[in-house]
Order: sequence, then C-alpha cells, then structure tokens
Amino acid sequence: MSNRAMDADFAVIPIRAAVPRPAREVWDLIGGFFDLDKWLDVECAPVAGSGETGSIRIINGAVVEPLIGATSLSYTYAQTEGPMAALGYHGTLACEPADEGSSMIVYTLAYDQSALDPDERAASRARIESRFGGAVEAMRQFCLPN
Repeated sequence: MSNRAMDADFAVIPIRAAVPRPAREVWDLIGGFFDLDKWLDVECAPVAGSGETGSIRIINGAVVEPLIGATSLSYTYAQTEGPMAALGYHGTLACEPADEGSSMIVYTLAYDQSALDPDERAASRARIESRFGGAVEAMRQFCLPN
C-alpha cells in the first residue's frame, strides 16, 4: 500500500433529515442521479449513461461526478473534476425507512483532509456542513406531502 493511502485522514460528514413519507416515495422524488435541479438550484446534465452505475453528471458546467455505486434507495458518486476532486471527495445519498410511513434522508460526505491544516479542516467542514445541510433541507421540503 502506498504511503499516501496510509496517510489518508478521511472526514466523514453525515447529514440527516426526517420526512413524513415512506422511503420509496421519497426516493422516487429525489433519487434520480441527474435530477438535482428538481430540488436544488443548480444545473445538472448527463455526460454519460442513463442514471445507472457508471453514469456521469456535470453540475453547473464545471463539477464532474461519476456514479460509482447504487442500491434501490441510494447512490454513491465521486467527484473527478471540481473543488473537492483533489481531496478524493465522495458522497452517498440515501433514503432509509424510519417509523411507520416516514423516512430519513441521509447524505454522507467523505473526503481526505490529510493535506489540510487544522484551520482549513475546520473551515472546510463548516462550509460543507452548511452547503449540504441546505441541500438536505431543500430535499426534505421538496418531499413534504402537500
């Protein structure tokens, strides 16, 4: 194993939001790999594929993310071009069943913070928690029953 891999220090940031709807209904609303623009104010376009593992999306014409894994209620992607690509950034969006008739949106972000000094680590984490906390709240609002 390379020294770089041995020196990795991954930050893991889970963000959660409860939704009073069954997980399958929530996932049908937010789970499309190319559908970020439905619930988030971004431009999201397919580069390759039709939403299955191996598909690639581009966000706001600059951030490139291949879909690297999926289940019936989740997907995981990497960032290969964009501000977090050099840090090995990955994200998993999932919807988990919760209490009867409700679910939990779970967005887990991971990146290698080993190249960041302590102040940069704290600032990066705060920025990511704020940005993706807002995204999860947008998903929750989008999924609320009328």
